[in-house]
Amino acid sequence: MQQRDPTLNKSRATTRVALLFLLTILAFILALGAVVQPAHAEASMRRETLTVQTQAGPTVIDIEVAETPDEKARGLMFRAKVPEGTGMLFPYGTPQEITMWMKNTYASLDMVFIRGNGIVHRIETHTEPMSERVIASEGQVTAVLELAAGAAAKLGIKPGDRVQHKAFNAVP
Repeated sequence: MQQRDPTLNKSRATTRVALLFLLTILAFILALGAVVQPAHAEASMRRETLTVQTQAGPTVIDIEVAETPDEKARGLMFRAKVPEGTGMLFPYGTPQEITMWMKNTYASLDMVFIRGNGIVHRIETHTEPMSERVIASEGQVTAVLELAAGAAAKLGIKPGDRVQHKAFNAVP
């Protein structure tokens, strides 16, 4: 009769525990990835362009348009960065005080608040990622254009500049 080696059973049990531990860690990482970068994070919104008339001349920006309440609520959340030359426009039908925040937004942004006639009202620069601080338009506006932090200065966008897009009336 052959006798079992007790160290072999212990070794197998240790291997099983280690494998179970690794599988648990892998499942946790995959679940965390789903939370950090949900499948809908960059779900396609309508893509267009808008033009900002600055003192240096016109600048064309590729934008996504957040139109529905769900799109506006999601905005640029969960995105690691905003590529140069791109942004997101949040149009609202009527002039109002608009407030934004940076909850679940990983990239610092510039927020350009725009009046109904397309005139830039004010710019909040270098917003704090992941912050729940309320950022207000500080006046009646009909849209917000979000750009990567520093883009407004780099492009020369200032209050008083005009944004051309179908969301804005051409009246001065």
